[in-house]
Amino acid sequence: MSPRPFAAAALVAAAAFAAIPSAAQDVAAGRRKAIACQTCHGLDGLAKLPDAPHLAAQPAPYLERALRAYRAGERRNEVMSVAVKTLSDEDIRDLAAYYSAIQIEVKAVPQ
Repeated sequence: MSPRPFAAAALVAAAAFAAIPSAAQDVAAGRRKAIACQTCHGLDGLAKLPDAPHLAAQPAPYLERALRAYRAGERRNEVMSVAVKTLSDEDIRDLAAYYSAIQIEVKAVPQ
């Protein structure tokens, strides 16, 4: 498959996935719960460690799916597997709501 059709298909899939409504999310509760995440991912969602991803402005459905996959053992990482073990579905929704609510600004590289 050439890159263009794949990219188009990925965009369509991402848009459809993002449109799926999630259960109630509490941004303020997510911020309180994110205290435990700040060492690696930062309270601002910008990673503090080189191997940790930035979470700021990521789509909530993506974050929820990733956290559930770590919790279920479908996705593996030594730190995350332990960190998410005790998270409830509500905790996951709240954390996803918080990190997805953070706004970031992208600036063009000066020429």
